[in-house]
Formats: sequence, C-alpha cells, structure tokens
Amino acid sequence: MTELSPVTQNPATQTQATKAPKAPTLPDAQTVTSVKHYTDRLFAFRVTRPASLRFRSGEFVMLGLMQTDEKSGKEKPLLRAYSIASPSWDDELEFYSIKVQDGPLTSRLQHIEVGDQIILRPKPVGTLVHDALLPGKRIWFFATGTGIAPFASLLRDPQTYEDYDEIILTHTCREAGELDYGRELIETIRSDEMLAELIGEGFHEKLKYYPTTTREESAKMGRITDLLNSGSVYKDLDVEPIKPETDRAMICGNLAFNLELKAMLEDMGLEEGANSDPRHYVVEKAFLD
Repeated sequence: MTELSPVTQNPATQTQATKAPKAPTLPDAQTVTSVKHYTDRLFAFRVTRPASLRFRSGEFVMLGLMQTDEKSGKEKPLLRAYSIASPSWDDELEFYSIKVQDGPLTSRLQHIEVGDQIILRPKPVGTLVHDALLPGKRIWFFATGTGIAPFASLLRDPQTYEDYDEIILTHTCREAGELDYGRELIETIRSDEMLAELIGEGFHEKLKYYPTTTREESAKMGRITDLLNSGSVYKDLDVEPIKPETDRAMICGNLAFNLELKAMLEDMGLEEGANSDPRHYVVEKAFLD
C-alpha cells in the first residue's frame, strides 16, 4: 500500500511525506513514515513493520511512547491498545487515532512527525478476526469514530471478499469531517489496482458503505442503532434485515454503542463468538473512543 492520502485531498488536512528512517533507539521501536491530520480530533499515521510481525487483519497491538516516571525519574513505556488499520499483507503498519489534549498518550502522540520513533509491542491479539465467526453470506462492520480502524484492515483483506457475498460498513461520527478517513478508505479500495489483482476485478461491487453523523448535518443523519430499529438502513441499502442464518457482524465503537448494538443483535437471534468458539458476531472490547 502507498501513502495514507488516497484519491482526494482535503485542503483542511495536513499530510507529511515519507523520509529516510532513523536507526531505532527505543525498545521495540518503529519509525514513523507518514502522518495525516484529518480534524482537530483525529489523525492517522504509518510506521515501519517489524520483519517478524505476523498478524490477522483486525487485530491490535500495544503502541506508545516513553515517559518519565514522576516518582523514580526513570523512563518507562506508556502503551495503549491500537487496532492495526492496514491489512496483514501490507509492508507498513497503519493506525488511526483520536487526539485527547490532556490524555497521557495522545496529547503527545498527536505531535509525532515523520522520522520519529514509537514503541510497538509485536504481540497482536483481538476478537475482530474471521476465525471468530461462523461462515455466512453477509458481514456487517459497525463502527463509531476511530473504531473504523480494524475494519480498514479487514476491508483490504482478500479473505473478506472470499468469505462473503456482501460486505457492509457503517460508520457513525458526530461531525461530517470525522467521516473523511472512511470515505477516503472506500475510495481507495474501489480504485486500488493491487487489490483488484489480489482479489479479482469487480471485487468492490460487494462492498456497501453507510456513513452517518449525529450532530452536524450530512447526507445521512442518525445513530446507526436507531436507523436499524427504524428499518432505514435496510431500505437505504436495499438489503434484507439481519438474521442469524445469513448475517455475521463485527462491532467496534464506544462502550455504550457496543452494549446497545450487542443487545440488538442478540434480540435478532445472533450469538457472540470468540476465537475459540466461532459464532455470529464479535465485539472489540479493547477499543475506547
């Protein structure tokens, strides 16, 4: 995969180009190769990939920076779970992050530049993987905010298109600008010649994208849970309602969203799965927006 900014450029965003990486000096260090700021709350970045790292699309790793311990004065790692947004075949690793001005990590991470180093513990884990789901005909990726990151990985994975006849990504954010990462992702997928070679011409015709906002006016407004309950999603996409015989789902968003959607899927007859016990849907419990 090439640089983060795919087909169109938003003049409000800022992108840094790749430059020669420095020699690592931190434990488990990787070098930042590109940074793109989408809004004052969201940014994406890519880093070098450890040669030994193997992961399944949809998994997450621990990522962070060094910090000084206030009591001892010693340097120690400050790490948080970050879903890998790039697919398992990519030679770099992509991440999508919020910016919290007083956050212990993101208050500093948002200022990284190309050539800087970050800590990346190469031990991927997670529940948003194909192995945790039973075979089905249609898969739903339900995301809020930066919860789209693991689906950015899965949507560029050939297995997703091999396993399902239809793939639906829903992405709900507060403001329209917060949808830019997902919009660019879909545009890139639909025009990516490498993916067409890996998966087959016309693969993207299986993919449906359903972005919504909850505060700022956009083409489609509303919480995805409300739109599912009202039936608007099915009508807008011209698809049948979710049922356990055909549908599989993955959820990644804030805690309240996860719990509400989980309850809805259970009411529809779907059961929660795990790596050791594949079922109809899975939830990423490590994600916090």
